[in-house]
Amino acid sequence: MRISEILGGPEPCFSFEFFPPKTEEGERMLFDSVAELRQLNPGYVSVTYGAAGSTRDGTVEVTTRIQQEFGIETMAHLSIVGETVEGIETILSRFADAGIENVLALRGDPPRGEGSFTPTPGGLTSSAELAAFIRAYGPTSGFGIGASCHPEIHQEAASPEADIEFLREKVDSGAEFLISQLFFDNRVYFDWLASVREAGIEVPVIPGILPIISRAGLHRFCATCGANIPAALDAQLEALGGDEDAERAFGIAYAARQCEELLAAGAPGIHFFVLNRAASVRAVLGALLAARPWERAPSSEAGSAL
Repeated sequence: MRISEILGGPEPCFSFEFFPPKTEEGERMLFDSVAELRQLNPGYVSVTYGAAGSTRDGTVEVTTRIQQEFGIETMAHLSIVGETVEGIETILSRFADAGIENVLALRGDPPRGEGSFTPTPGGLTSSAELAAFIRAYGPTSGFGIGASCHPEIHQEAASPEADIEFLREKVDSGAEFLISQLFFDNRVYFDWLASVREAGIEVPVIPGILPIISRAGLHRFCATCGANIPAALDAQLEALGGDEDAERAFGIAYAARQCEELLAAGAPGIHFFVLNRAASVRAVLGALLAARPWERAPSSEAGSAL
């Protein structure tokens, strides 16, 4: 089932993002987390992509296993980094053969040690081009296509306006919904989304949320993805004095309040960056299911901006 159809339901769509493990212990933790989170009836889950063979095969295998063994709609991430057109065709065919119906079309980060993205000879040049390729490519033309978006503006964008214009290009190329990069300040997200809607981009935008597990882990993760840590948030974490239990409890509370505000404003769902650990996300989603903030959302017409 296409995710664009799942998003059209009466309840918000909650989804979880996993990454392919590199060890047997990591594999056990991943599938234990999938089993736990399955109990919360996610609309779908997604599996990240490693380019140039690093975890590419793992993406195909994990996505297929979750879809077939757990019965959860699963979306595969796909990046053009290190891939030729022929390689992308092969991967799409493997997804189609496994019954995967949704793909998140990404450019992907440059390989470690390389400062900027360089197109692969015989490959594609952008996520928008990948979305168009998926839409046009023979047996895979039935895929549902998603794309990423950046409320704090992509680090390589020339300007906020240029970033939103490229987002329009992704949608025009076939992206049916958007999943945001993580953020911790809802005001930034709401202001950015207003600009997106003013630009005429009307597809559903799903906020991406990371429940903080530890201050140290937060800094490592945000250094990799470029997300901003608000000074007040960092000060609150620092005041906990390195108490890991307190940091995790704070992270659950912060994510729950953040999601509550987003859903009360009409967000169509929340995409959780799980980091292959279920406990914090279960706590956050449990709080949301008890509070049901989406029932306080504006009418469908007034809330359509989200």
